[in-house]
Amino acid sequence: MENKLKQANALHWVSWLMIGTLTVTALLSFLKIFDLLAIGSELLTTSRLLTIAAFTMLAWRKKSLTIWIMLGLVAGAEFGYDAPQIAGSLQFLSEIFLRMIKTIIAPLLFATLVNGIAGHTDLKQVGRMGWKSLLYFEVASTLALFIGLIAINISKAGVGINLSALPGNLPVVAGKMQTTQEFILHIFPENIAKAIAEGNILQIVIFSIIFGIALSMLGEKYKSPMLKLTSSLTEVMFKFTGIVMYFAPVAVFASIAYTIGHMGTDVLFTLLKLLATLYVALVAFLILVLLPIALLFRIPVMKFMGAVSKPASIAFATANSESALPSAMESMEAFGVPRKIVSFVIPTGYSFNLDGSTLYLSLAAVFVAQAAGIELSIEKQLAIALTLMLTSKGVAGVSRASFVILLGTVTTFGLPVEPVMIILGIDVLMDMARTGVNVIGNCLATTVIARWEGEFDDVKANG
Repeated sequence: MENKLKQANALHWVSWLMIGTLTVTALLSFLKIFDLLAIGSELLTTSRLLTIAAFTMLAWRKKSLTIWIMLGLVAGAEFGYDAPQIAGSLQFLSEIFLRMIKTIIAPLLFATLVNGIAGHTDLKQVGRMGWKSLLYFEVASTLALFIGLIAINISKAGVGINLSALPGNLPVVAGKMQTTQEFILHIFPENIAKAIAEGNILQIVIFSIIFGIALSMLGEKYKSPMLKLTSSLTEVMFKFTGIVMYFAPVAVFASIAYTIGHMGTDVLFTLLKLLATLYVALVAFLILVLLPIALLFRIPVMKFMGAVSKPASIAFATANSESALPSAMESMEAFGVPRKIVSFVIPTGYSFNLDGSTLYLSLAAVFVAQAAGIELSIEKQLAIALTLMLTSKGVAGVSRASFVILLGTVTTFGLPVEPVMIILGIDVLMDMARTGVNVIGNCLATTVIARWEGEFDDVKANG
């Protein structure tokens, strides 16, 4: 008992040490950036290293994977800033992690969906979950679009921007926006092996749902062996996920180090107002939309934040939604959402409920007009929002999705495409934030649908 008390006290002091060093570092950086006080670079570097050391002590004592992931995020940013040449060669470590995660997704989705539909769920419930999910997705993503419009109109981040000050070697995005018919056709798989190889989540979901329905129509003689197989496969894939997640802190470190080392800080400061606008808008969406929804459906907010912290931090650090999908499914099931709902809502949300991406699209479209010196009327902005409301549903099925959608939209409304290219300079940092919000939004959607279906486990959630 006494030993546990000492450990708790040590953890308490280490936590306060980390908070203290982080606060001092943030304050010194703020004073340095805005030239409010002459501060040497050596002092700033020492302060940042002390923060990382305190963070390491906290991670060692806390023994939480989420803390280790956040440590990887902070340490990677410092390493990328101090040693950009070395950091530029570390991307392969994050690619290893993403490849391993992608091997999990198809068998995990197939096993959980088939087992949920054929083993536990009646077909009427599948239909109910479908229309409830789509209704929720549409409301949440529409609100995200309007928050993006409001934010960019308040900040006017594109007004007066000096385009000549930006780098001239920004990459060009190739591709074309899908039509409605192409997107609908793209939902249905022509070859399940091809869908798995290309990582097309929605096609895998459609195949698994139909497979599960077909299995539920069979007699016990044929159904039972397949249910045992999918049940066992689900448990194996969750264990597989747990093993791969031990590599997540290393992957996060490498991903952030590469991003900072490769991008540099010049373009960041040039477009800082745009970046700040997006981050503030996303925080506003979390507070003004997702928080009230959680309270309305009686979701324990603090417990939910703890449950979603790991998948959200992975998504933020890697700027990749797929990397967080297995962790999100596992976390939501542990939070009290039945597996049959988790396996249906989260994968579907990856195509229809990308709140962060839709908010970004409305914000970026108006930024393009502002940067080009074009005044958009309220009616024109609402028309853009309506267009994005429809076209953003195809985001998950397009290469370089958000940019292809954005390019197609600005072209449709006669806006110049050149300002779109300048956003590419900070796209990775913007993608990190919107991807994190995408994952949080989809995780909340599962709890809402579970509560709506009367199957949310409050005891498990509050445990």
